[in-house]
Amino acid sequence: MPLLKAEPAGSVRSLEELFAIASAMEHEAAARYAEIAERMRREGNPALAEVFERLSADERGHLDNVVHWSQKTKGKHPDPALIRWQLPETFDDEGAATIDPRLLSAYRALSMAVRNEERAFAFWTYVAAHAQSAEVRQAAETMAHEELEHVSTLRRERRNAFHAQREQAGSDAQQSEDDAARLESRLADLLKSMAAQATHPEERVRLENFAEEARRHAEELERFSLPIPGPAAMRAALDDPLALAELLTDLYLAAGDSLQDEKELRQVQRLAGRAIARLAWLRADLPELRRD
Repeated sequence: MPLLKAEPAGSVRSLEELFAIASAMEHEAAARYAEIAERMRREGNPALAEVFERLSADERGHLDNVVHWSQKTKGKHPDPALIRWQLPETFDDEGAATIDPRLLSAYRALSMAVRNEERAFAFWTYVAAHAQSAEVRQAAETMAHEELEHVSTLRRERRNAFHAQREQAGSDAQQSEDDAARLESRLADLLKSMAAQATHPEERVRLENFAEEARRHAEELERFSLPIPGPAAMRAALDDPLALAELLTDLYLAAGDSLQDEKELRQVQRLAGRAIARLAWLRADLPELRRD
């Protein structure tokens, strides 16, 4: 199950258990999106708050559907006590609850929602494949099909958000690949400086390796263009290696939706993979390094 961090710990034995699991997943997603929306409003980003509020409302609608299905089929609400094992993570806010709101966008919010729905689809596909009864298998297949429909809808909205973001940015979004290369070069400088100050040899080597990798990325980016973020996001990120790594990760993921040239697409997908790995390490270790 490549979309899931871990395979489910067991199989679903009854329709009542399936409803309990489905309601728990939808409830968590609705609550988490609502929490992020509240933070966006506190941080003065009402437009993005509305995106997350709508995502939360969508999940509440999905939850209502599960409750109605349970009542119609079994005559009662889903019972969370019937969940017998730890559910695998299908919701990931990807740092949206903690990072600088200036680095977020409707496109990024919808990309996160797409990936969450894809993980839910993978989960229900697994449940269907390991179902112990036809009733459970059919219900799980129905859930998987609904998650695919959600993915399709969110992907369309994400494409619209991407194009709206480029139009809003105007000429900034049309700047050359030199700007994207400059972001990687700036990250290389920041990481090199941190490496020189690192007290642990292993951490120093890791930072130096990331700095060298960022230099290589900068050189590669000189050969083709990528859409870049608006100047506000760039200003917020230029002096913070973690924020800059997040910004570059978003840049590569967004480019994957817009590039038509197959060779360039493969290049940017490889860059995205490396950027995601880099970001994961920096998120985990950079706060600790800064305290040393």
